[in-house]
Amino acid sequence: MSAALTQGLERVPAQVGYLVISDGAVLASSGELQNDEASAGLLWGLVAAAAGLRLQRGLDPPFKRLSVVFGDHSLLVTVSGQKLFVVKRQNHVQEPITV
Repeated sequence: MSAALTQGLERVPAQVGYLVISDGAVLASSGELQNDEASAGLLWGLVAAAAGLRLQRGLDPPFKRLSVVFGDHSLLVTVSGQKLFVVKRQNHVQEPITV
């Protein structure tokens, strides 16, 4: 079951870890996010809060993807059914070019 949940997550460029979350619990994890229950709970709450910011009426969730960008990495969250797929990815910081 775990292989089906994580299919494709390892192929995300520059990824350093991932989580698959359902109801705030970790279903699968790897890398820097291995067994990170604390982050799973926080991200589940963040998505729930963002879903409460509905600008339009309807049954569909107001978004499918959410990015949390830090200086050197980003957390990319995809909502699918009752699961969150989270990938931690290194940001490519480019130095300014001096001419």
